[in-house]
Amino acid sequence: MATMAELADSILLATDAIPAGQVSTYGDIARIVGCGPRLVARVLAGSGGETCWWRVVRADGTIAPHLVAEGTTRLVGEGVAVRAGRIELARYRAALE
Repeated sequence: MATMAELADSILLATDAIPAGQVSTYGDIARIVGCGPRLVARVLAGSGGETCWWRVVRADGTIAPHLVAEGTTRLVGEGVAVRAGRIELARYRAALE
């Protein structure tokens, strides 16, 4: 079983693997790493901004409410269309493994 530090490192690495202009969901990262989506959110929240957290969105394509302003700015800067705080996952979802 992985330690919390190992899971956190894996979450950060998986997040950094999301290409600019694409997004993944908390659940996508969780499946890759082998943890739950809430742990992904907690690790990203505590990362101090050392990863591209704005590329990780909720399963319905929305940006977490407290991250909408900055996340939208960063995503739009990468060419991702954000409408009413939502990203079209069918168009922008990254294929991670």
